[in-house]
Amino acid sequence: MDLLGSILNSMDKPPTISDKQRSLMRKQKEEYLRKQREEKEKLKAFREKMEQGINEFLSDPSKQKKKFEPMEHVHRTIIHDVAEVAGVLAYSIGEEGVDRHVMLFKREFSPCEDELAALRRGEEWDPQKAKELALKREHERKMEEEEAAKKPKNFVPNSNYKDKYEHLIGREAAKEAARKTQTNKQYGFVPSENKKDMRSIEQTLADIQSKKRQKVSHNPTQ
Repeated sequence: MDLLGSILNSMDKPPTISDKQRSLMRKQKEEYLRKQREEKEKLKAFREKMEQGINEFLSDPSKQKKKFEPMEHVHRTIIHDVAEVAGVLAYSIGEEGVDRHVMLFKREFSPCEDELAALRRGEEWDPQKAKELALKREHERKMEEEEAAKKPKNFVPNSNYKDKYEHLIGREAAKEAARKTQTNKQYGFVPSENKKDMRSIEQTLADIQSKKRQKVSHNPTQ
């Protein structure tokens, strides 16, 4: 035991934390908590500001939409949350890290897909221009339908293929080849004409009864 005790006493003890280091760690923790509280208070103040701004937007009958300046994702998330509570449509538009921003629309002035597409391209939405473009597209569609209606539905070849190859194989051979290309009704499956039952209902029932009697007579034990 004395030997073990001497070995343990000779080993280096773990370094102890000085009072100065403890004080520094405590200050760092306090600084971190302080910044957290400040950030929380800033986000709370930002939310209150957005709530007030969206309420003013809703109460102004002259405004249909509202555009916010580009901002970080956390702030856009708050706007979307406030807009959802207020019953306002909110869309994030623009490139992340460059000009990503939020646009609000009153529900009675909900944007169409063309308007959203234009805004996402960074273009100003012009309703009159969009209406003219829609009319142009409709006109082009009707013109295409009219052109398609004028085209013949059944294709008619310009020449007879038998005449085309007559000078190579002769008229009789061409006719024989044409006959071979016709559908052979007897090839493969039973022709549909052979599948039709031409008997009357009375004849069919009589045949069935006759087959049953024959079966019973051949198998009397069953």
